[in-house]
Amino acid sequence: MATTHTAPEKPPVNPNERYVPPKPGRKTGPTRSFWQHVTEGLALHVLWDQFSAEARASYGLISQDVDWKTIESQTGWRRYWKIAQAFFWALFMKLTPARRVLFLAALAFLMFGNLKFTLEKFSTQINFGGLGVLALILLLVLELTDRVTMKRDLEIAREIQRWLVPAKPPEVPGADIAFATRPANTVAGDYYDVFFRSAESAAPGERRLLLVVADVAGKSVPAALLMATFQASLQTLSVARTSLTELVAGLNRYACAHSLGGLRFTTAFIAELDPATRALSYICAGHNAPVLRRVTGSVERLDAGGLPFGIESAAPYDLGRAQLYRGDLLVIFTDGLVEAINATGEEYGEGRLLEMLNTVPGESAAETQRFIMQSVDAFVATTRQHDDITCLILRAI
Repeated sequence: MATTHTAPEKPPVNPNERYVPPKPGRKTGPTRSFWQHVTEGLALHVLWDQFSAEARASYGLISQDVDWKTIESQTGWRRYWKIAQAFFWALFMKLTPARRVLFLAALAFLMFGNLKFTLEKFSTQINFGGLGVLALILLLVLELTDRVTMKRDLEIAREIQRWLVPAKPPEVPGADIAFATRPANTVAGDYYDVFFRSAESAAPGERRLLLVVADVAGKSVPAALLMATFQASLQTLSVARTSLTELVAGLNRYACAHSLGGLRFTTAFIAELDPATRALSYICAGHNAPVLRRVTGSVERLDAGGLPFGIESAAPYDLGRAQLYRGDLLVIFTDGLVEAINATGEEYGEGRLLEMLNTVPGESAAETQRFIMQSVDAFVATTRQHDDITCLILRAI
């Protein structure tokens, strides 16, 4: 399960099914040790769930390149032949030209099998099938090498991303804060931050708490790169003693200059909290409206704002205001949370989130955040995560 203040990986489907090490004194044979090393102690049904999820994800990736309209016009055995042919070419063309040749050579060798040549008294037999297997193994090694290299680079990118977001929330009088993020891939396009700044409306020496949750359109490396530029512009612009509206306008202008004509926009929720009075001002830039659950049980949605960043440089933004009271709960999240899907394609939805908040246990923000992430995990079960998930909790104390 996700933990607070960090960016954890998605855990196994059911951690309770993990292999339990043998008790002291119990001997473990080499075969059993080898099997546990290969499977990392996971139960067979957990391994099957992982394989099924990966197979579905691979099918979705390859099927994107299939011309289904042409296939639908076919009937009978021609339809199945066209499907097999389309999937073969979709997979085949993802290889480099040199590896395509190697793959074709491997298939040819496998088709020939064993051939025997006889010249007068001299006879020899060549096992082309074995050469085909060796060629396929070589192709697998080349692909795995690329994967390992890419994974190493992505791990470095993930570490850099972790440096860009806070490891733990600051100490804020009258507020308990927790956050968690879970990327769909190694790197993410979600961003969150909580830090103090000198706002225009603050008296000399006083600071306001800035809360930010943003989501760059897309995911993986392209979204992660734009997330880094968003973080840099936010940190730069927040140094000046400007109002929240001016800060947001500056972020939007910067995003428009780097959005590829609006193709790479960013949704964001940016709020400024006065710790002394618990007065909250905010702007919701095309983001999922955060949930403000009052201590009385009533729910408010903080939706005042405007367009996502990066679409229109002169877009106006409405400033919203809310007064927090002791016991109030503010939940800020990205769309990956409410759009998480299960095996049947059903979304978690905001309705489930609102219903779950009525029964959330505990008084700490960390407990609330953990309960939300566990609720999503239980809903999606073994379904592979398709979007980044970020959740920031503020509980007035």
